[in-house]
Amino acid sequence: MYNDEDLASAVEAGVFSEETVAAFRQHVDELRQSSAVDDEHFRFITGFNDIFVVIACALLLISVNWIGAAVAPWLGAFLQAASAWALAEYFARVRRMALPSIVLLLAFVGGVVGGGIMLAKSTGFAEEAGIGFGCALGAGAAWLHWLRFKVPITVAAGMAALVFALVALFSGIFPAAKDWWGLIVFLGGVMVFIIGMRWDSSDTQRQTRRSDVAFWLHLVAAPLLVHPIFLLLGAFDQRMGLASALVIAVLYACIALVSISIDRRAMMVSALAYVLYAFNTLLQEYGVVSLSFAFAALTIGGALLLMSAFWHVCREYVVGFYPDAVREHLPPLH
Repeated sequence: MYNDEDLASAVEAGVFSEETVAAFRQHVDELRQSSAVDDEHFRFITGFNDIFVVIACALLLISVNWIGAAVAPWLGAFLQAASAWALAEYFARVRRMALPSIVLLLAFVGGVVGGGIMLAKSTGFAEEAGIGFGCALGAGAAWLHWLRFKVPITVAAGMAALVFALVALFSGIFPAAKDWWGLIVFLGGVMVFIIGMRWDSSDTQRQTRRSDVAFWLHLVAAPLLVHPIFLLLGAFDQRMGLASALVIAVLYACIALVSISIDRRAMMVSALAYVLYAFNTLLQEYGVVSLSFAFAALTIGGALLLMSAFWHVCREYVVGFYPDAVREHLPPLH
């Protein structure tokens, strides 16, 4: 999938003229407008070479971490992060390979977070303070990575690290109020969702990197919003009543309504595991033990396929109820 930067680079190199690029964009717009179903486009893999590079990078990063950890555990994690940054200089900044860029970003932020936690632990920090320090360090590292490489998933990774840093620090500062961590996670999810909507509303045609950034933010926001509510409803308990299951179904229906409105299936996918677990537990409670998961997956999978087939129709129906002031911030109906 080509983006504006690729096309601008081609014009500067003399490969295309500005008139050709303008005509190409108009042609793509016409194809998108004629599409029967709205799709979410984001770069994930550009070819099998992406997989080849990811395997090679993974071997190198694991080896570097292993060697460094022989000296000190935190050193191995930081060496992994440094190596991931160095590799990103070529594969993310020069080659712009989608999947390697994502993996290297996760390896970099994960290395910084893990290294920070282990370093804090080795210096005598309390467990919560160490986790908070490592996650805060990871959020700052993600911000620096974004300034350098502009990989779309970076913003979501940084926001996730920031939310967990706030939860850990709050738990460390107020040990007696650990029961409130769910509220902090939920508020963090609201914050991530709002930020995702700001990125989305700045590119309703979804033609630039901003749309990819919003995709990952929504993917992160969904579990942050859903997990605390499911925990409160007892979805992870061994015994769950019919009332809790109905509330969970209504909650997922609300997520589906939001997903249809903003044309983001990522939120529904991100929260899907919670719904499957909840209804699997409910069926087991009513004696359907051996085939509980199969029946739950069959029901939910069928509903999702039906919704996918009529996604465009659902969007027209739902968005039609919104005022113009709201619709102008949402992806257009095609």
